[in-house]
Amino acid sequence: MKIGAQMTQVNRDNTMLREKIAQLKKEKNAIILAHYYTIPEVQEAADFVGDSLALAKNAAETNADIILFAGVHFMAETAKILNKDKKVLIPDMEAGCSLADSCPAAEFEAFLKEYPDHAVLSYINCSAAVKTLSDIIVTSGNALKIVESLPKDEKIIFAPDRNLGAFINHETGREMVLWNGACHVHDQLQAEQVLALKCQHPEAKVIAHPECKGVVLALADFVGSTVAMLNYVTREMHNSYIVATETGILYEMKKRNPQKEFFVVNSQESCSCNDCEYMKKNNLENIYQTLLYEQPELILDEKTIELARKPIERMLFGS
Repeated sequence: MKIGAQMTQVNRDNTMLREKIAQLKKEKNAIILAHYYTIPEVQEAADFVGDSLALAKNAAETNADIILFAGVHFMAETAKILNKDKKVLIPDMEAGCSLADSCPAAEFEAFLKEYPDHAVLSYINCSAAVKTLSDIIVTSGNALKIVESLPKDEKIIFAPDRNLGAFINHETGREMVLWNGACHVHDQLQAEQVLALKCQHPEAKVIAHPECKGVVLALADFVGSTVAMLNYVTREMHNSYIVATETGILYEMKKRNPQKEFFVVNSQESCSCNDCEYMKKNNLENIYQTLLYEQPELILDEKTIELARKPIERMLFGS
């Protein structure tokens, strides 16, 4: 089969799957939430696409009976924590998160015992078990604001992302104790790669996610969460941007700004190293199968839900 014919068949198959998914959603009163790092077909099939903060808010507000989370495991856990009586599905249980995995709950609990007088702020990119050990959950979109809202003399542990924590320390002058975790996608990006792209495109503005290393952030014209970066490139008048984050964001960036150019900072020239392998496990076929059979279902015990819900609600509602 020729390439053109193959593409026609793929498009036809995707259209059929989207129609089947739409029908199942209607029949089952289901909603699909997807992260910006998923593949374009998944983003197009979703009822709502967002970053961790927006997705958490949407999960807390939905009236759907079934929530299918096209993202990674900790995101589905968060949806379940906020909707204990709803069925939460995830297309692939193996869609984990390197950042969440870098903070095992048992090790974190032992670590906390060394700092008994510290408030515990945990980035939402952590397991439900780690959330139960936390006082407040934050996202990259609100972490700085939440830290600044706390008393200046408040002793704080920040986990699990050392890069985001270091960025907040730098911006606020705090000395939060940082757990030594990182996202494998963002942490591998190097200043040399940014500089090389800047030499090729000197007119381009550099935007970076705060999960990147400090040396990369120091070169950025703008540092912000996924949504903050999207909003920045949409409102600014510049025509080209060097982007230091996961590649999935480019789909929405280009859709909103078709006239602008985007250059991704890759850790290697000939690889898809900026792709989160876990996010890319979501596709139309497994979303359809998951909705059809209502499996795999994300299950959490009542105690975990109760304990983990409190720090999330402090983030969302200030309670």
